[in-house]
Amino acid sequence: MRPHAHARWFSRAGLAAALIAATCTTVVPAAAATTPSTGPRPTAGACDPADAAAVISWNEVAALSLGTDAALPAPPMGVGMAYVQAAVFNAVVGIEGGHPMYRWSAKAPKGASTDAAVAAAAHDVLLHYFPVATTRVETAYTAALLAIPDGPSKTAGVAWGRRAAAQLIASRAGDNWQGVAPPTKAPAPGVWQPTPPLFTPSLAPWMATMKPFLIPKASLVRPGPPPALTSAEYTRALAEVREIGAVGSTTRTAEQTEIARFFAGNPSVQLQGAYRDHLTRHCMSASDSAHYILVATLSGADALIATWDTKQTYQFWRPVTAIRLADTDGNPSTAADPEWTPLVNTPSFPEYISAHCTVLGAVSQAMAITYGPTLDLNIFSSVTGTTRHYDDPAVLRAEAFGARLWGGIHFRFSNRTGEIMGRLIGTWTGISLIR
Repeated sequence: MRPHAHARWFSRAGLAAALIAATCTTVVPAAAATTPSTGPRPTAGACDPADAAAVISWNEVAALSLGTDAALPAPPMGVGMAYVQAAVFNAVVGIEGGHPMYRWSAKAPKGASTDAAVAAAAHDVLLHYFPVATTRVETAYTAALLAIPDGPSKTAGVAWGRRAAAQLIASRAGDNWQGVAPPTKAPAPGVWQPTPPLFTPSLAPWMATMKPFLIPKASLVRPGPPPALTSAEYTRALAEVREIGAVGSTTRTAEQTEIARFFAGNPSVQLQGAYRDHLTRHCMSASDSAHYILVATLSGADALIATWDTKQTYQFWRPVTAIRLADTDGNPSTAADPEWTPLVNTPSFPEYISAHCTVLGAVSQAMAITYGPTLDLNIFSSVTGTTRHYDDPAVLRAEAFGARLWGGIHFRFSNRTGEIMGRLIGTWTGISLIR
């Protein structure tokens, strides 16, 4: 790790420095491909998943509501899932215990049905934030309640779940979900601009000013700026992504191309599916299952909010823009290539820092702190139609790091800085939710 990557935070509070010192051992892949673990891992032993069935099934309903019905791209979807999972978690642990509640202190009526509470909590949160998914949500809710025998337990569970949802919604009022966006910088060399092929406006800039779910504020973990356009680091990074990230690169290996394409899908859909698969293959109570998804989802949501704070603070240009307009950057060591095209279509938001690297850094770190060093995640990609298995958090982070570089959509310094910041956030969220 180059010293300056850490130094980007040295002007921050002692908290940030202390957490970075504890978390910033990282894997930075070179041009050579990492050694992947492909294919799903078999289930370890027989397990009755009935206890956690409601938690798992409502996570799937939520993911489909946000990803399909609301058609949310990965970043806002990742944040939106946190609303649902926080309410579901409180609904479950308020009945079953096992973990401290998420920013709430209350207790469910004795004998309340956990399944009814999960259904009611998820139902109310989804309809509040994503009414476009009403048909799907109401259909699932009706089916869930029909499967639970009528009686005081069911009635109490529904009432408790609705209370958990109402508390979560009230606690997040004014958090700037789909709210005010920060100002846009004037056009200049190094400043982000819409990218080919669609040249769409910046995606969800309002996320930069959202209130996080666990970290005090996004600016606390914000790194310093990207390298100057005339610096040696920027020159190296531009040359690297120009060579290995081009659609017709002769340097990138077949394995690197596969990894880049694998991570080109919707990471929020990929991760939520991997969490459900993990829970299906492991014997965990409803309380522990809700906690597992909460840790992963809230760490990812805070990583996204902090990433957008950084992206919108610096509004740095993407490689495709930097390479095509290199004759404007004031750097005599760079040259423009107006026809350069990346392997993966460039996402429509600023480059610095990498959201993939930040989110996977946060999630893998939080899960390792909370559940141990073995992830046991099967991640499926709709782009390649393949599943990759990850036990080692470092391998997951390394492949995500490589994917964004080999895909031609991020500079090395953005991946590195994003991973460090993500692991910092993961440490914070993991410690906050470890019990």
